[in-house]
Amino acid sequence: MNQQPPPQQIQVQIDEKTGQGIYANLALISHSGAEFVVDFTRMLPGMPKAIVQARIILTPQHTKSLLKALEENLKRYEERYGEIKTGVEKHEGGRNFGFQAGTEET
Repeated sequence: MNQQPPPQQIQVQIDEKTGQGIYANLALISHSGAEFVVDFTRMLPGMPKAIVQARIILTPQHTKSLLKALEENLKRYEERYGEIKTGVEKHEGGRNFGFQAGTEET
């Protein structure tokens, strides 16, 4: 018989500071042929700059896996709590900001 070993469990550790998390309301995404770069930033009212809080660099394969995991989790969340509304917020001066895809400045 050809028995496969049981799946290995990964133990994840997190220190106290990282466990507190960061708040981000804007993500800037760029990519090359080899990687995706996601800069999580925080834009505050009345502040002219968005400060990068964290930069995550992913392979294209991991980016696609992350997208799939987010979609699956959003689906489960909405099944339990209802549809999430995604109204576009307006920044001072009428500019949109937040997590958006494919938007153009007008």
